[in-house]
Amino acid sequence: MNTTVAEKTDGAAHDAKFHAVSYLKFLRLAFKLATEGTWMFYAWMIVLTCVFLVGAHAWATQVAEGMVVTAMTDHVSWGLYIANFTFLVGLAAGGVMMVIPAYIYHDKDMHDTVIIGELLAIASIVMCLMFVIADLGRPDRFWHMLPFVGKFNWPISMLTWDVIVLNGYLLLNLHICGYLLYKRFLGEKPDKRWYLPFVFISIVWAISIHTVTAFLYCGLGGRPFWNTALMAPRFLTTAFIAGPAFIIVVLQIIRRMTHMRIGPGSIQTLVAIMRVTILIGLLMLGSEVFTAFYTGGGHSTAIKYLFFGHHGLNALVPWTWISLVCMVGSAVLLLRPKVHEHLWTLDIACVLAFTGVWIEKGMGLIIPGFVPSTLHEWVEYVPSAAEWKIMAGIWAAGLLVYTLLLKVAIPVFTGQASVKNRF
Repeated sequence: MNTTVAEKTDGAAHDAKFHAVSYLKFLRLAFKLATEGTWMFYAWMIVLTCVFLVGAHAWATQVAEGMVVTAMTDHVSWGLYIANFTFLVGLAAGGVMMVIPAYIYHDKDMHDTVIIGELLAIASIVMCLMFVIADLGRPDRFWHMLPFVGKFNWPISMLTWDVIVLNGYLLLNLHICGYLLYKRFLGEKPDKRWYLPFVFISIVWAISIHTVTAFLYCGLGGRPFWNTALMAPRFLTTAFIAGPAFIIVVLQIIRRMTHMRIGPGSIQTLVAIMRVTILIGLLMLGSEVFTAFYTGGGHSTAIKYLFFGHHGLNALVPWTWISLVCMVGSAVLLLRPKVHEHLWTLDIACVLAFTGVWIEKGMGLIIPGFVPSTLHEWVEYVPSAAEWKIMAGIWAAGLLVYTLLLKVAIPVFTGQASVKNRF
């Protein structure tokens, strides 16, 4: 009996040592993969780094001089930062459109590329947190939002729910991606007990992050523009437009520039999802517009300003119509038979859809909630140069993170880089 216990102890110690050594090898390989590449990779990284540094300088100026460098006021207290935050929450949730076919319907092509959507969720949440910090003005006060440290006000505050679901979704995807990649590196079959339950939790969690964000807006009774029961369904619908649109473009880039196999079923499934969701999104938008214009009321004031301006105040009108044209144009292109075989047409449709949703979730949702104000004063908002620079810097940081994650994940996931084949 003592011998058996000793053997078990020695076996456990040996396993711990093996995994410690393997994990260090995995980290060294990840660093190597993330820092080596072709001249196109270096050029892309240099461009993103330069844009990020411009944004970082603008943010440093904002911290030093205060929020006066932005165009936000007491009347319009949420601007470009929260607009991008809202959009990126949807982009993170949209990644689940690859997880559902892969793990629930056992789509083989989608299962081979599902890591692309999961890594997008990680990069998107990182950008979300960066936009929140930029909007705080005083980043040193971020600790107020931490549980047990600041005044978390849970479960009363919807903002605390948003903090929980966003960070929870980030941790879920970090665990799933990290575990699967590490097992691929070792050449071992992943133990379903250690990742499959988290996958199913992440599906529900992805829906919750955008639903909670929608409730954050429509729960503000003093903002009639946001008081609609369609807010959460519209958020989910647009998420399932922008997410697949971005992933389709990324899959095409990966197919052209790497050795990763992209099965035709992956893009075909995402196109089918977009065809349905973009039409549902346009239907919901039409329902909102009809209700506002036909019945009138407080809710209609902001929508009328959004589409036609108000006594010469028309800063949002061009944004609104550009978004509508992009969405309708994308829907028309996506309805083309076998559009997944016409790659340039598909790329244009995805770019149009992505742009249309970005505008709708930004200038078309956040800003009109404040114009007119609760005191019925009309104060327009046009983002300042500092806000545009900070926004560009954060997007560049997010693309840097996503590029590095893909740079590591693709060789490991395809078996090119492993503990036996060190790339």
